[in-house]
Amino acid sequence: MDTTIAHGSFSIERRYNASPAQVYAAWSDIETKARWFIGPEGWTLLKRTLEFRVGGQEVLQGRLSNGMETLFTACFHHLTPNERIVYVYDMHLNGKHHSLSLATVEFTPAERGTRMLFTEQVAYLDGTDGAQGVAMREHGTAAHLDRLGRLLS
Repeated sequence: MDTTIAHGSFSIERRYNASPAQVYAAWSDIETKARWFIGPEGWTLLKRTLEFRVGGQEVLQGRLSNGMETLFTACFHHLTPNERIVYVYDMHLNGKHHSLSLATVEFTPAERGTRMLFTEQVAYLDGTDGAQGVAMREHGTAAHLDRLGRLLS
């Protein structure tokens, strides 16, 4: 059994032509979030739930075109409407605990919209190389946030 834990972190900043309330709502409403928080091309949804409150949980389970199943389970720890979301989430790949992350999302009014800062601190539990894992996670998160931007424009 591999007991090595690899750590990493990254931040992504985006500017959206929408108010902080609109951007926050895109995270808090299950129907809106289902339009941008999805897997990559060829991914099929198996389960989605969202209980957006402190202590509430979010679940997103799907299957990639290669057959791999992904399971994202999050718990919301701190919510300040239109300003901040803090949650912890686990990622499982084919039933194996892949990673555990602390994510913060900050919304700041900006000229013509909102500045959003997403920061993630991740621990890879399955032997994943930290640098490689962070690069892949950052790429996937950026794709989500780009879809969010297209939705808000």
